[in-house]
Amino acid sequence: MQPIKGFSKLSKEAKIEWLINSYFNGDHSVIERLKTYWHQDGKVQKLHDEFIENTISNFYLPLGVAPNFKINDKLYCVPMAIEESSVIAASAKSASFWLERGGFKATVVNTNKIGHVHFLWNGEKTNLMNWFNNHKNDFIEGTDDLTSNMRTRGGGISSLELLDKTELDDNYFQLKAEFETVDAMGANFINSCLEEFAKILEDGLAQSELSESEKEVEIIMCILSNFTPDCLVKVEVSCPVEELIVDPNVSPKEFADKFLRAIKIATLEPYRATTHNKGIMNGIDAVILATGNDFRAVEACAHTYASKDGQYKSLTKAEVVNGIFKFWIEIPLAVGTVGGITTLHPTVKFCHDLLGNPDAKELMMIVAATGLAQNFGAVRSLVTTGIQKGHMKMHLLNILNQLEATEEEKRTIQKKFETQVVSHKAVVDAFCELRGIESPQHSSNK
Repeated sequence: MQPIKGFSKLSKEAKIEWLINSYFNGDHSVIERLKTYWHQDGKVQKLHDEFIENTISNFYLPLGVAPNFKINDKLYCVPMAIEESSVIAASAKSASFWLERGGFKATVVNTNKIGHVHFLWNGEKTNLMNWFNNHKNDFIEGTDDLTSNMRTRGGGISSLELLDKTELDDNYFQLKAEFETVDAMGANFINSCLEEFAKILEDGLAQSELSESEKEVEIIMCILSNFTPDCLVKVEVSCPVEELIVDPNVSPKEFADKFLRAIKIATLEPYRATTHNKGIMNGIDAVILATGNDFRAVEACAHTYASKDGQYKSLTKAEVVNGIFKFWIEIPLAVGTVGGITTLHPTVKFCHDLLGNPDAKELMMIVAATGLAQNFGAVRSLVTTGIQKGHMKMHLLNILNQLEATEEEKRTIQKKFETQVVSHKAVVDAFCELRGIESPQHSSNK
């Protein structure tokens, strides 16, 4: 296999041709497999092609909805893009459960985002601090052109400070800036401001009255941080313990006790906390993807926040006080409802329309509520029936599709497993029995 130069400059068709010849032995049926996922509207497909470089096709995920989310007394049908079985079912089930108990109560604590200019400077620290304090307004005024549009929408630069980080590394300092980006996620805006700050810092020090050596500064990088601990949203649900009727075999009090114990374990034990928080992100990421936001940034921030006290812990908490069960999440979420692909991607636009075109704060609440609902559903299953019963019921269709079962065979086998535990082996055995063929498990023992 030979490397290729100038691949990005090739046409889409030429890129595919190269892939077929290089990796598929010239099998041109590959083209039809790729074209199956091209949008039938050429204009829409061209839009998709231009979202990223080297596009050859689209990668589809199922888009589902979870109805009955009552958040601050407003009803939502939440769009979720995800491939994992049972996630949407669990979220919707939890939403319906809490719908009858007052719904989700949500509050946005803050929406500030953070960025840094990382630089090296060698000199007397007090000289740099004094210079910065005397010229702080130069940084704000020097970025007026960049921030004017954001300021008209109620955003802009919230704060700017010089941080001494020399205890971490020799001569290491930061300009730390906080930004309000209103309904935009704001990454490009923040990074543009930071790069301008760096120029102002370089020019300002060069023209200062400091010593010649102190006029020199080495800019390492200018970049926003995806850790936004102050960009917080809190969502909670609550009800009297006696209303926690979730399983005929488990009393409300027993359920509450086991639920609280499960949350405590996820707070104390990082091995459990990791899977616990992954379940929360099942719900959060699905809405983030559906609304065209950056799930990687949201994930990174959430997991860093879970470690903020020095140990990785549960993002959710629960308590019972005076007979009232309360379950809540407080999580940083930097999201946007304008910019990026929010208005360009047709399906993303549909999802925003479905939610009533929320602003960024409202979307933060919707996303966090979905994460809390998903976590309630997962913990509820864990402390009652076990996680596999519901998950494998949803996974049943995946197994049957892998076996290429007919629609009639699917209906027959689904009916069979209404009262039986689903496992891969059991489904394969049932499928083989239905078709009158030998099970591969049996034949392999011969």
